[in-house]
Amino acid sequence: MKTESVQRLFEIHVEELSTWEKRPHKHNFFEIVFVEKGSGYQCINEHEFQYQEGNIFLLPPLDCHSFKIEETSRFYFIRFTDHYFQKNGLTDYSAWFDRITYIIANYNKVPGDIISSERERSFIIQNIKSIYQEYLISDTYSEEIISGIMVAILNILARCIEKKYVDKANEMDSRFGEILRFINTNILDYEKLRIPYLADKFGISKTYFSEYFKKQAGLSLADYILKSKLRIVETKVLHTDLSLKEVAYQLNFTDSSHLSRSFKKVYGMTIKEFKNENRCVA
Repeated sequence: MKTESVQRLFEIHVEELSTWEKRPHKHNFFEIVFVEKGSGYQCINEHEFQYQEGNIFLLPPLDCHSFKIEETSRFYFIRFTDHYFQKNGLTDYSAWFDRITYIIANYNKVPGDIISSERERSFIIQNIKSIYQEYLISDTYSEEIISGIMVAILNILARCIEKKYVDKANEMDSRFGEILRFINTNILDYEKLRIPYLADKFGISKTYFSEYFKKQAGLSLADYILKSKLRIVETKVLHTDLSLKEVAYQLNFTDSSHLSRSFKKVYGMTIKEFKNENRCVA
């Protein structure tokens, strides 16, 4: 087994296993798992997904996972925190991470292997192996090279997740699927979420848009936007160490009290209760 670490913000492990042993969870780490060879079942929370050679999984922090190995398997495990990219000077980090956060918050809609095409799969596999090789080299250039590769990999994974999520919405109404995609990717831009803007962009009468949206979504535009923002809140309070005040500011709530009231109204529990309920105990 080869293990490397950069200031405890990023780790890469390559392991060949015939049995899986319980290991400590690192609750603030995202994780990418690439199965180079072998087969069996991946257990995520209370669900099982069959895995095989070539599978790639993206796991948010706090997800409880393990493997039931049927055929000796070789895994690449890449673990990282959001601070890893902040530390490495990612351009427009806040906007990038907000987008990744929203997509990961919706990942439960498309669990398991998420790669859309073999071209994307080949690209990711090649770059995961490149990351590992850079760790073996570990010279003055390696850290920046690795962070750049990681940004590319995460953007492709984000696109794959978003595509599957939107395709699911498109089963109802192709135009409505595009509206949801637009809202979800512009969730913090107030001007682009106003009815006049949306109606013009998607060719729907301004006077009919609210009725159309509610008919398709089953709730009003305002409620949909609020719930979408609260999905980001979920991910931020579970997966980052931001204060509630910082989360409220980032998501355009008036203050932390406004955020707390909105959260309790929708979820029927406080944010603290939500965090306790979703703590991984495996």
